[in-house]
Amino acid sequence: MEHYANRSGNSGVVAYEIGQDSIIVKFVDGWRYSYTYESAGTDNVERMKMLAAQGKGLSAFISTTVRNDFAQKLPP
Repeated sequence: MEHYANRSGNSGVVAYEIGQDSIIVKFVDGWRYSYTYESAGTDNVERMKMLAAQGKGLSAFISTTVRNDFAQKLPP
């Protein structure tokens, strides 16, 4: 997984892994959530990939837009 830059300084996201049609996001509690084109929508996943690479806004986007649209919740 790639380290999340956390440019805002207060994100709950610590790492991410980008797939062709998905993104896995790891939070400070160790839980990882997989978001796919099928579960969250293509546009939303692509936006999440962009925010992850920029290191800012990913946690806010998840909490306001795709909150429960994950495909899998993976244990720490």
